[in-house]
Amino acid sequence: MTTTTPGKTGTATTTGGVEVRHLAVNGCFEFTPPVFRDERGLFVSPLQQQAFTEVLGHPFPIAQTNHSRSARGVMRGVHFPATPPGQAKYVHCSRGRGLDVVVDIRLGSPTFGAWDTVEMDTETFRAVYIPDGVGHAFLALEDDTVMTYLVSTPYRADLEREIDPLDPELGLPWPKDMRFIFSQRDTGSLSLAEAKARGILPRYEDCLAAAEAHR
Repeated sequence: MTTTTPGKTGTATTTGGVEVRHLAVNGCFEFTPPVFRDERGLFVSPLQQQAFTEVLGHPFPIAQTNHSRSARGVMRGVHFPATPPGQAKYVHCSRGRGLDVVVDIRLGSPTFGAWDTVEMDTETFRAVYIPDGVGHAFLALEDDTVMTYLVSTPYRADLEREIDPLDPELGLPWPKDMRFIFSQRDTGSLSLAEAKARGILPRYEDCLAAAEAHR
């Protein structure tokens, strides 16, 4: 049974006990699973294939799991894969607290340029599904924040691309009272305009084809 309630950006639905919200970026979803707590601790399933399949029409294809641990202020992104082959992600916070951001950089997408945010922690265990070609960024809001990524294709460093998360054209809503920490890779990232001029932004139709190939 599916019930519908208003969401922050889109419509939130409850499917098999999992609350699902369609984000402002076409094809991106937030999943909030039920958390079972008692005097021993808690139990939670951040990815539930039945709920995912009901919303997306197919199960999430897991090729690899990744974990990152970050100090407060560490910003990762905006990252995206070369498409093809592309890569879809399902991300949740396993420890700490962070701000997760999705950005539509797919040329030809009906929501090109749109972004949305999800605050992640170990109270709600919200997770985000990020389809092929969508830009992804993350900011750790606490020390020792651990993010868990389920991905649809194996990691290949030579296929990874990045855009400056502070690019004014993107206008992402980062906190203004925090000192950000970047990797050397992200420090030298391109602006959205530069990435477009160099022809490295993914095309929406290629992203849809990549998604079909991974299922």
